[in-house]
Amino acid sequence: MKANYKRYILNFKIPSGTSRGILEEKETWFIILEKPGKLGIGECGLLRGLSLDDVGHYVEKLDWVCQNIHLGFEGLFEQLNDFPSIQFGLEQAFKSLDAPESFILFPSPFVQNGAPIPINGLIWMGDEKFMFSQLEKKLEEGFQCIKMKIGAIDFQTELALLKSIRREFAPTEIELRVDANGAFGTGEALDKLKQLAEFQIHSIEQPIKPGQWEEMAKLCEETPLPIALDEELIGILDVTKKKSLLQTVKPQYIILKPSLLGGFRKSREWINLAESHQIGWWVTSALESNIGLNALAQWTYSLNCQRPQGLGTGSLYTNNFQSPLEVSKGKLFYRSTKNWKDNLIQEICT
Repeated sequence: MKANYKRYILNFKIPSGTSRGILEEKETWFIILEKPGKLGIGECGLLRGLSLDDVGHYVEKLDWVCQNIHLGFEGLFEQLNDFPSIQFGLEQAFKSLDAPESFILFPSPFVQNGAPIPINGLIWMGDEKFMFSQLEKKLEEGFQCIKMKIGAIDFQTELALLKSIRREFAPTEIELRVDANGAFGTGEALDKLKQLAEFQIHSIEQPIKPGQWEEMAKLCEETPLPIALDEELIGILDVTKKKSLLQTVKPQYIILKPSLLGGFRKSREWINLAESHQIGWWVTSALESNIGLNALAQWTYSLNCQRPQGLGTGSLYTNNFQSPLEVSKGKLFYRSTKNWKDNLIQEICT
C-alpha cells in the first residue's frame, strides 16, 4: 500500500455585508491511499486558529504518516492524538480504500435510497442588512431550523432579528438556535441568556469562552435555555477528562465536529459518554470540502439522530468539488443521479 498527501485551497464566497475578518480561504489536506486497482481518500479538516493541531510541524506529521503507512490504521491512529484532523483524514482514507466505492464509506438509505438528513440553515454574522437578507433566503429555501451566529453586532439588533422571526413563526414552525462562539463575558452571560429565552430559543452554543468549567457549570445550572458545548470539547483527549468535563459542567447538549475531535471513533466516544449522562448531541461540519462533508454526512446518518444537524456548509465555496450532495428544503440529500467528477482522486493526486 502507498500513501501520499496533497494540499488544496478552498475559496469562500464573500457576500457584501459580511463581517470583516471572516475567512477568505481555507487550507485543507487530503491523504490518498493506493493499493492495486483501488484508491482511498480522506480529508484532514484543519482550521487555522482553532484546531488543536494548528502547529508548525503539521506537514512533517503528514510526511510521517505516509512514510509509516505500513503500520496500518490501528498502528497509526493512537500515535496521532495531538493531530485530530489527521486522525479524521486517516480514518476516512482507510474506510474509502476498503469500500467497494471510494466515496461510499457508510452504506445506508442516505446514499442508496435518497433518505435525507434534516439540517439547520446557517446565518453568518455581519451587518444588520446582511443578516436579514440571509434570514429571508433561508426561510424561502424551506429551512425549519435556523442557526444564527451572534456576538458580531449590537446585541439589541440581534434580539430584534430573533423577535422578527418569532413574530412570523412559532417554535413549532421554526426552530431557532444561536451560536455565541464564546462572545459573552461571564458577568453578563446569564442576563443575555434570559433575554434570548424570551424568543423560545432551542439552544445556545458556547455562550462564554472555553476552559471556564466552573463558570460554565453555573450557567448550565441556572440557564433559562439549553446550552450546547462546542469549542469546549477541543483538546480534551483523555476519556477520563471527557467524563470529568461532562460531569462537572452538565451541559444540555454537546456539538460534535469530528475534524476537531479526532474523527468518527473519537466522536463516538463523546456520544457514548453524553448519552450515559442524558446529554443530547448533534453533529456539525467544520468547513470541510464536499469530500470530507460526504464522509461526515454518511456517518451522521448512521447514528440515527433525528435532530437537525449542522451539515449545510458545502455551498460556501467557489471551488468545491462536484459531488452528489445537495441541499433542498432544509435537508441534505445524496443524489444518486449525480456523480462525483470522473477520476477526481487521481486529479487531486497530480
